[in-house]
Amino acid sequence: MKLAGVIVLVAVLVFFSGAAQASTAQVLIKDFKFQPDTITVNKGDTITWTHPGPASHTVKFADSESGILKNGGQYSKKFDQAGTFNYECGVHPYMKGKVIVK
Repeated sequence: MKLAGVIVLVAVLVFFSGAAQASTAQVLIKDFKFQPDTITVNKGDTITWTHPGPASHTVKFADSESGILKNGGQYSKKFDQAGTFNYECGVHPYMKGKVIVK
């Protein structure tokens, strides 16, 4: 009976150690900058961009773009593939950022 208990305990520990929890990272759009301008997350994580200011901005990747973000607006994107993803503001293309997904 003790062996069965140990096997169950090991199986539970392996399950929970392998099931990494996805998390949400934050980027602030402030003073015509993405803060931070480079962010590193894990595969499966979501990033939420928040814009508290008066000017309109977007978060534009090669494959997608947020709607116009106005004062208090937010945009979230989940990253399911590893790699480096550059983005910019579609309204102000000089505003640049980078997402690194491990």
